[in-house]
Amino acid sequence: MKKDNHNKRLWRRSFFRTGVFRVAFLVYGFAGLSLFWQVGCDRSQSNNTANSADGKLRAVATVGMVADLVRVIGGDAVDVEQICGSGVDPHLFMPTVDDVEKLMDAEVVFYCGLQLEGKMAGTLKDLAAEQPVFAITDGIDRDLLIGGDSDHADPHLWNDVSLWSQCVDSIRDQLSKLKPSHAAEFADRAAAYREELTALHEYGVEAMKTVPEASRLLITSHDAFSYFGRAYGLEVRGIQGISTESEAGLQQINALVDLLIERNVQAVFVESSVSSKNVEALIEGAASRDHQVAKGGTLYSDAMGSADSYEGTYIGMLDHNLTTTANALGGNATGFKNSRDE
Repeated sequence: MKKDNHNKRLWRRSFFRTGVFRVAFLVYGFAGLSLFWQVGCDRSQSNNTANSADGKLRAVATVGMVADLVRVIGGDAVDVEQICGSGVDPHLFMPTVDDVEKLMDAEVVFYCGLQLEGKMAGTLKDLAAEQPVFAITDGIDRDLLIGGDSDHADPHLWNDVSLWSQCVDSIRDQLSKLKPSHAAEFADRAAAYREELTALHEYGVEAMKTVPEASRLLITSHDAFSYFGRAYGLEVRGIQGISTESEAGLQQINALVDLLIERNVQAVFVESSVSSKNVEALIEGAASRDHQVAKGGTLYSDAMGSADSYEGTYIGMLDHNLTTTANALGGNATGFKNSRDE
């Protein structure tokens, strides 16, 4: 059996790496994998349902914000692997051969949805026909989304902690179905985490109240912070659109320079997963008109901080964004982590 599995893995890897498959995959997405499964790579039912050798549920998540929720709720009962790493833009990310294999070998896949994983959307949809695959935002009240229905809504809702916390129960329920012996543990961990997220949201609201009202303008590389602005009382402008695939035009940059001067804004923000060139162009444009603007700091928009860092957790990511923004705009925020340690 071990030899058969080893040969199957080698065959799959060889097939993935053929030029014909690479072209077909890029053009047709995951649809071509139907043939892949039919001609000899069907996994047995036991492979789909059995836990890993150490008894943990094998989960794969697309982005860090999703992966962190699954890790926190799953605890020691779930092994979570993340596809998009720190600093990776999920709007533009194309899965590699190894990424597709990880997705296929997972017992459950979690992703954000709302077209965040733009180039993986078709892959994930087709994969769902073969194994458990869940968009954790499916349970969010559609009336709370910015930008319309699911096909056109802004996907960056993790920037509103109160909204993102609604995904906790969905993950808890899916993990409980797949590993019912740990359902009580998942429920306890989810409840405790929601309490912590409530406290983080309340910290954010209070932190932004320390910013002078006239200075509550957040300008970033792309339009990823609309939920952030709505939740914490900021006017938000992005140089690019909701997706980083859109381009910033000279007219847009000039209009934002006008706004910086009109509002006497002193700081704009770069994003960890997006090129800073547009922000730098904005700063240069303001300087050419004798208005000095500084970089207020780097915000985490579509990806969290590096692994094993505080900012590499969802709470750390939002604490950083809330505290950095408030202080750069003239407020006085001490930090959620510091307030909890006191």
